[in-house]
Amino acid sequence: MTPLPTDPHPDPDQKVVDIASRTAEADHGHVGGLLVTVREMTLKQTGALVKTLLDNVDDTLFDLAEKAESNASQTEYFDGMRETRKKRPRIERLFADRVAREFADFAAGRPATPNEAQRAFSASGELSLVDDRELEESLAVSSMVAKAEGRLSGALTALNQRLSVLSGGRSTTNAGNPLGPNALTEAFREALGELAEVNIRVRLIILKMFERYVLKALDTLYHDVNVKLVQAGVLPQLHHPRVVRRHSAAAGSARGEAVDTAGAEAAVTAEAADYAAGATDDLHNELMLRLTSLLAARRQSAAPERAYTATGAPVASLTPAELLGALTLLQGESKPLPLQPVASDSVSTIDMVQHLKDELMAQIQRLSGAAHANVSGSDEDTIDLVGMLFEYILQDHTIPAPMQVLLARLQIPYLKVAILDRRMFAHTSHPARRLLDQLADAAKGWSEESDRDGRLFNKIKEIVESLLQDFDDDVGVFERKLAELAQFVEQNRKRAELAESRATEAARGRERLQNARRRAAQDILSRIHERNLPPLLRGVLTRPWANYLVLVLLRQGPESAEFRAGVHFVDDFVATAEVPHGDAAHRDYKAALPSIEKHLREGLATVAFQEPDIERLLDELRKFWRQQLGEPAPATQAAEPAADPEAVLGVTQDAQPAITDTVPELDDDFDPDDMSVNVDSGSLQAVRDLKVGDWVEFTDEAGTRERAKLSWISPISGKYLFVNRRGLKVADRTAVQLATELHNERAMILEEVPLFDRALDAIVDRLRNAQPSTTPRAGA
Repeated sequence: MTPLPTDPHPDPDQKVVDIASRTAEADHGHVGGLLVTVREMTLKQTGALVKTLLDNVDDTLFDLAEKAESNASQTEYFDGMRETRKKRPRIERLFADRVAREFADFAAGRPATPNEAQRAFSASGELSLVDDRELEESLAVSSMVAKAEGRLSGALTALNQRLSVLSGGRSTTNAGNPLGPNALTEAFREALGELAEVNIRVRLIILKMFERYVLKALDTLYHDVNVKLVQAGVLPQLHHPRVVRRHSAAAGSARGEAVDTAGAEAAVTAEAADYAAGATDDLHNELMLRLTSLLAARRQSAAPERAYTATGAPVASLTPAELLGALTLLQGESKPLPLQPVASDSVSTIDMVQHLKDELMAQIQRLSGAAHANVSGSDEDTIDLVGMLFEYILQDHTIPAPMQVLLARLQIPYLKVAILDRRMFAHTSHPARRLLDQLADAAKGWSEESDRDGRLFNKIKEIVESLLQDFDDDVGVFERKLAELAQFVEQNRKRAELAESRATEAARGRERLQNARRRAAQDILSRIHERNLPPLLRGVLTRPWANYLVLVLLRQGPESAEFRAGVHFVDDFVATAEVPHGDAAHRDYKAALPSIEKHLREGLATVAFQEPDIERLLDELRKFWRQQLGEPAPATQAAEPAADPEAVLGVTQDAQPAITDTVPELDDDFDPDDMSVNVDSGSLQAVRDLKVGDWVEFTDEAGTRERAKLSWISPISGKYLFVNRRGLKVADRTAVQLATELHNERAMILEEVPLFDRALDAIVDRLRNAQPSTTPRAGA
């Protein structure tokens, strides 16, 4: 480029464009031409990337439809495929139009079009009312843009400075950059407005694909644009990172290179589920963004006055290092942990959590000797967020009170982690977050009764003490403690599973026995309840023969030939109580007796009757049968009186019959439509929604609390078996009994959602529902 005419000492090597010294006409023509070139490069490359994205939408959604868990979800994916194909040309055109409009606004000096996330806030900083679907998309876009801007920060910074030169010196930010991640993502999101009827989950998946196919490929575009502007003499002294060019379909077609789309398509097919999972994972980032916005609005509504030094200068905000130093000193001043479990209503524990912020400010003022200490807005939000997290822990009924005391002592270490690594709140895989979740999960099943040896309490106490003493700034200590806790839990789980298995098998055996007795009683009583049987015959059927049928049911089952034969014997045996009339009836009666004797002998032997007892019983039955036939007794038996039936059956004075005159009822004989049963439907539904592995806290009449895990639900009676953390039986309840206890607040179902997730959801609700705070800002 030729030197500027006004330069008295022209440098032949100078290539810097001095816009200020150019004439207006030359400036407008040259700069406008460069901006048009940048616009055309952007439209060409991003248009090709969007085409590649849309080429892969069908495969991605089809793969997800095949793996869908319900017909409704599958239909949503297929609807998304159809609508995308139908609206594809318009989506591509709308995207290009919006990108071109961004360049036109930039050239004219108009401010960038605000994105939906920005429009969700009013001018006062308060959240405005937005549709939930719109908010979900806005938060997803914000998360995608933030990640892309972080990854591309070097190239973006150089590009922003060069675009500032092209705009005549106006400052260009990431949000105002017409080819920045924010502008491009909002352009694509506006184009996706054509899919307004598509389910929000499908739209989020397509947005996630935009991140993969477009945002992650912007390195090439930014490199090319920066190179073009340097060649035109725009700030050539700036350095920008080199990039490894991505051989995507778009890049290949643009340069005439060999296009390797097979790898990209294979990756999309292999990781199709990742789009859904990625959209779900990003919800944690979105939740964090929502929290940050609510905390900022809360802070702004307080309208604090900033502190000033004696010279009138604003008090500088504390650096993270200064905050960490003060926290470390407070951490060293922590009181010793309790040797034994104590209740969480300890005033010192609650005060420690609620007033840590004040103590931190006082500590900093003591260290600095200053009258005031000022914390940046983001650090103040972090302090408040961690404080609310641990306030939630002290109020969370899922964690036993003594364990709340232990976990609450981790507030300072976790505040240090949050200052060192703010990803803790957004990433479920963060070791500090996982450790707190696992500590809470282990504590959930704790009770003094189930932990008499104190193994679990002491292990959690040991981990808390270790973090208080050893954690300075090495976040890796949380990973090590997590592994240590996992090993401890696994060792105890194996022992507990063995005891739990025994408890379950015992309960299962009792259920089968109860059911067999009920079935035997039902089959016998249905045949004798209206008959006036002699005591001897009734005694045989309700005692030894009932036991025989129970044994057959347990061994062979109700559909077996043995059981059918045993029930048929009852009919034949009851028939012998009738006096036969006529020669034919006499013959049939006598002909049936040998088979009856044979079956009775076999049945009695099966239930452990001794041979002499069997013969004695049969002798008494033969006497009865001869009487029924009208035959005289043998001469040897004529003078013998009839034996007592109970003595013949070997019944002791306090023995109970195997069955009574009524069929025993099972505990699950409950008709949900019977309004005479005083159980509310909500409690009953909560019981029916319980799954094996869920925990419940029971409170007895003395107020003693015991936590137990649902180990087994009987398929026979519907009873729920509960065991403690050692696998020992705590209780068994029917659905109605458990629902009644829930209704009367003598039982409470414990949350299964991880502690961190529960806490963050509760904090969001708390901030939404809170009135404008008047609490002064820290250090003010």
